[in-house]
Order: sequence, then structure tokens, then C-alpha cells
Amino acid sequence: MTPLPEYLDGLPNIAGAEDKVAAAMARGRDKDLYCYRGGCSFGSVRAACAIALHQHQPLIPAGGGDLHTAGIISNLQYMMENQHIGDNHNAPAFVWCYKRIGEFVPQLMGEGKSPRCMLEYSGTLLHGLRAMGEHHAIDALKNVTCNPDYTGAVEWLGMPWGHAVAPSTPVQDYRLHVRAFQHHFAALFGWEALERVRGFSPSEMALPNHPDVAYAFVKTLVDCGYQWVLVQEHSVQQVSNQRHPERPHLPHRLVCTNSKGETASIIAIVKTQGSDTKLVAQMQPWYEAQSLQRVELGGRLVPPLVTQIADGENGGVMMNEFPGKFFEVVRAASGSDVPLMNVTEYLEHLFAAGVKESDFTEVQPLFHDRIWAQMQPGDGPERLDAVIAELRQADHRFHMEGGSWTNNLSWVHGYDNVLGPMEEASAAFNERVLSRGMPTHEHRYRNALFHLMSSQTSCYRYWGQGLWTDYGREICRRARDIVHYDYA
Repeated sequence: MTPLPEYLDGLPNIAGAEDKVAAAMARGRDKDLYCYRGGCSFGSVRAACAIALHQHQPLIPAGGGDLHTAGIISNLQYMMENQHIGDNHNAPAFVWCYKRIGEFVPQLMGEGKSPRCMLEYSGTLLHGLRAMGEHHAIDALKNVTCNPDYTGAVEWLGMPWGHAVAPSTPVQDYRLHVRAFQHHFAALFGWEALERVRGFSPSEMALPNHPDVAYAFVKTLVDCGYQWVLVQEHSVQQVSNQRHPERPHLPHRLVCTNSKGETASIIAIVKTQGSDTKLVAQMQPWYEAQSLQRVELGGRLVPPLVTQIADGENGGVMMNEFPGKFFEVVRAASGSDVPLMNVTEYLEHLFAAGVKESDFTEVQPLFHDRIWAQMQPGDGPERLDAVIAELRQADHRFHMEGGSWTNNLSWVHGYDNVLGPMEEASAAFNERVLSRGMPTHEHRYRNALFHLMSSQTSCYRYWGQGLWTDYGREICRRARDIVHYDYA
């Protein structure tokens, strides 16, 4: 298949090859991608550990002194150029953090060890690294992603291109983020690398719990070719008894039904509670896995998998202590009965052993049990709205804003001054671009989409009021103006 160009008319390649992207994802689903490479004897594995590094930098209108005319650059570039401000002196260390797995894996494999690590990089970060000339970081990642000697060790996860949070992003826009990341990834690393992207990591671990939004979220992932999704332990409940996952170290099946009675499901891998980067920086999941034994699943004894994700650059422990600890644990785990193992590799071994997806315990987002106790799937959106209003009135703890890292963070309350402009930009894009079926390969489509997705990053809410919401509002204004001007 013809390679995708990484840039088109100065913009990252984020749209226009939807059919080719879908075909690549479908090819990957029909293959064993990792387990055949060896590295462990699954029958003798007692337990295993999977770690993922989440890496993100937003794009901000800070390439100049006037907010309304400043170029859109990476926050990392702003940090690099203003290291005298606050913690910006960390910028060079951050760049190394984004690169270093590309150095660690070849070194460890050269020692005959079996490193494993999952990577999740936002499209805004990848574009930012390229735009600011940090090509060495991209080249190091490309080596471990595309070189057959190393591809068994590194598993990339999909994510929304602009680091949008699913509970408060319009569902049609979220699907655009998911496809845009696949385009951009294929353009950077090639079609064969895209075939190996089987898992999805939602930004901030934010899982929608509104039934219609949750259904759309899962359906988007399935339609876009993903096999599994990472979920936060306390953002889901078992369908059978409404408890949080009782065996969090085994795969589950996330099942979401909407108000029209439609159901979508996907394999869910549970990230256990806790968001402190120290958990991964000090390789705590591997030490936890050492305390576990094989358990029954589908009539077979299988090893549990302890899964954890953390920011790959934030905090002194991650910046400074992770390298030494990663090397220490990889060397100790390689060839042992508690190895490191990436999730897709683990799932492939499970299925080869005869375990079926139907053996996985079903889970659903929080509060779905309370909704379906008062209405039937198929009663429609109006009845759903009424039930939600009734439940909110009866219990102030009931909410439909999704779960996240801490499960007590609202992605809606207190952010009206940025959510309003986001909704306006989204509505304009939907009305003037999507509903008219505008060709996705045109520059004006990519330009509008680039600005829309850049405006929807979680940073414009998660980092509080003030300058960051000003950034978000300004990019929303540009997205809205581009749509009105180019699609008048």
C-alpha cells in the first residue's frame, strides 16, 4: 500500500485516507501480532505485568505576543524557549523522556533480555516534536516501532488525536479524533505498524457513563478496528452484581447499551486504582504481580496480568528514577515466571490457550444499573433524560459526567466559559462540514479539523481557569472562523 505523506500543505496528515486506514486495522485484527515472537513460555508463566507510558503536550496559540495572532505551537516548544519561567526548565528532560524507550529497548534486547512497554502519544505531541525539530526523538521511536528486531517489545496504543476527554466531547468529534490519530500514526510509522495498534487508551482514563455517550464511545472504538480498551478500575461495575471488578487482573468485557436498545461491547483491560506516576516509575506493578498465582478463567488456569499506566515524563521520580528501575526489573523479569508482557501479546496467548472472549466478566459504566432499573433499553432518549433528572434530584452523588483518574473530577462543572466556545466550534463544523459531506482529503477540511481537535484537548479544562482557558477559547474562535470562511 502506498505510504501516507506525514504532512500535507503544512498540516499533519489527519484525514483523507479513511478507507485505507480501516483496511489496515482490519488486516491487523486477523493476525497474531506478538505471541509468535516468543520471549516467554505462557504455560509456565505464574503472573505478568504490563506498563504503559502516556505522553502528551497540547498545542497552544503562543507563537507570538498577541494571543489573537500568535502561531499555534507545542507547549513543549514554549517551555523550551522560556526555560526561565516556572518549571519550564524541565523541557529538555521531557524531550528525553519522549525518546528514551527508543534507546532502552535496543540496549536491553542487545543484552538478551525481554523488555516490554506500551506507548501512548497524542497526535499533538507527535506533531509538536516534529515541528520544533526534535527529529531524533521521532527517529528513535520509529526504530523500535518499525525495526522487526524490536517490534515485539513495544506496543503502541491508540488515543484521540487531540487528547480529548470522551465524556465532554461531542461523539461525532470524538470519532474524528480516533481516526485522525490512526492517519497520523500510519503517516509517521507506516501501514504495517498501524496494523499492530490493537488497544485504545482514553485520555485521562475518562470513560463516559451517560448510556448514549458510552455506547457511542464503544461503537467508535469497534468501528475503528480496536480490540480492547483500557479502563479505570473504579469507573466500571460488574453487570452481575454492580460491584467494582472483583478480579481486576483478568480481562473483562465492557458492554454499553443506549436508550434506543442498541448494544456495543469491547474487551476491557482494567487499570487498577491509583494515578501516581511513582507506581510505574518504580515498576510497582511487577512487584504486585510477583505476589499472584495462576487463576481459573474459562475452565483453564491462566496467569493474571497487572496493568498500570502513568505519565511518562511528569514528576521527578518518573524523570529520574524510572530508567534505572526499568532496567533492573526487565533484567530480573526476563526468563522468569513473572515476565513483563504487553496486553495484546497476553490476549493472544489467552486465546491460543482456548480462552474465549465470552469467558470474560461483563462490566458497564457506573450508574447504568440504576438507570435500567427505572427504564427499558429502547424507551428512547427523552425517557432517558427524564430518568437521569429524577436520579440526580434524588441523589446528589449521581452524575453523568464520566469517570477518570480520580473518579471525582468533573469535566463539565465550572468550565462553561470554555465548553461554550467548544460546543459552538463543534456545531459549526458539524453543520457546515460534516452534514454537507465535504471531502476529507481537501486542505480546508484538514485545516478546520486540525483547529477543532486542537481546541478540544483536556488541558484547557484540567489545568484550571485563566490563561489555559484563554488558549482554548482562542483556538475555538479560529476553528469557528475557519469553518465560516472556508465553507461559506
